[in-house]
Parts: sequence; structure tokens; C-alpha cells
Amino acid sequence: MRLYHHPFSTNARRATMTAQHLSVPVELVMVDLAKGAQREPQFLKLNPNHKVPVLVDDDLVLWESCAIMQYLADGTAGQTVYPREPRARADVNRWLFWCAQHFSPGIGILNWENSIKGMIGLGNPDPAEVKRGNQLVSEFGGILDAHLSDRDWICGSSFTLADIAVAAPLANTVQAKLSIEGFTNIQRWFSAVREFDAWKKTEPRPPSA
Repeated sequence: MRLYHHPFSTNARRATMTAQHLSVPVELVMVDLAKGAQREPQFLKLNPNHKVPVLVDDDLVLWESCAIMQYLADGTAGQTVYPREPRARADVNRWLFWCAQHFSPGIGILNWENSIKGMIGLGNPDPAEVKRGNQLVSEFGGILDAHLSDRDWICGSSFTLADIAVAAPLANTVQAKLSIEGFTNIQRWFSAVREFDAWKKTEPRPPSA
């Protein structure tokens, strides 16, 4: 299997973390987003949405990070991060969709405005967009923080794909100027996620000087 990714893409990190945690052997193929490799015709044949990650497994070409996570888990015997019991699995799916629809967008706005725009020369942050991003993070971060008030993990009593999916975008808290200081339960949970080898081994490293 080949996994097309970029180390600084938090969406791609969901997939690489899942592969790492499940010990699934994948060949990592770096897509240089800064040079626009995601818009080259060869890559667009894999994903017309010009996004990473993309998983290629023989004749299967699969994009969307959560779908890749689910596929890798389903192909791993004895795994526990994606329950097979219908209700437990529905709970994990619920949080995967919640993250994609509600939690990640606000973080994405802040990361774009406070970090990426400056790096690629598109000017200063748009105050209106920063405000919108902060409002989304505040609203949905509050929901997650309350949910975690009496539990260690997002779903059930153990670490699941939901924890990987929700934690990945929080890797950009510094660059995005994203504050989670007021969310004590998120901080506690996020610290626990960062102790996993899968998190440590997928931590992006700056290029050597």
C-alpha cells in the first residue's frame, strides 16, 4: 500500500497515525504541497480534490482521511480502535463526522489566517475570518470539553479512531494561535494522546538547515 501525504497536513497525519498505531506497513509518498504537486495531472488522477492523504491499495484509490482510517482498521485483525459492535462503531463514526463538520473547520480557518497565508505571501490575517474561526473553536471546543469531563477517551473506555481524528488538527495550536487553555478536559485528554508512539513517530520535523 502507498500512502500519499505531507508531514505538515493534519488530515494526512490522521492516516499516518492510524497506520503507525496498527502497525500497517505502508509506503509513504510525500506530496510537496508548497510546490503545488497536489495539482499536477498525475496526482489529480488519484484525487481530483487535490488533497492529501490518498491511499492506494492495488486497484483501490481511496481519499478522505477518515475513510482511510476506517479501511486500515477494518483490514487489521484484532484491532480495538474501530469497534465492530454496531453501537460502539456508530459512536466512533459520529465523532469522526463531528470533527470533520464542526471542529476541524474552525481550526482550519485559524491555521490558514494566522500561519499559512503569511508563509505563502498572501498577506495579513483577515480579522473577520479570525473572529469566525475563534467562535467555531470556542463553540465546538466547549462541546468536546464537556464531553470529556467524566471520561478519559472520546468513545467508550479506550483509545479509538475518534481520538486520532480529533487530536490531529490540534497539532497546529501554536501556528494557528489556537488557545485551548480554557478547556482543561481537552488539555488532559490531548496530553494522553501525545504519549502514544503513533503521535510521537508522526511528529513533523523541520527540514535540516
